[in-house]
Amino acid sequence: MRLRVDDTVLITRGKDRGKTGQIQQIFEKQNKVLVEGINVVSRHTKATGNIRQAGIVQKELPVPVANVRLICPHSSKPVRVGYTRLADGAKARVCKECKEVIE
Repeated sequence: MRLRVDDTVLITRGKDRGKTGQIQQIFEKQNKVLVEGINVVSRHTKATGNIRQAGIVQKELPVPVANVRLICPHSSKPVRVGYTRLADGAKARVCKECKEVIE
């Protein structure tokens, strides 16, 4: 997966289209990412003893990776991500548009 935790991404599909947020967690097996403040849903929960109070809880659900685009830190545009080898032999992510290394 070409995205990392703390990357800023743009949502391209769904009810939150056009919004941006930072990736909080990555689910590689499901091919989904959890983005801060995106795909917020209401869940009705029951009380479980002294642990949790009953009521309506707002929570974020994961978004498919295909529905997000990385925002390039150099050009501030949504871009595709590629890989290249640096002079020291290390593999690095690069922006496909401006060819800058993404850290």
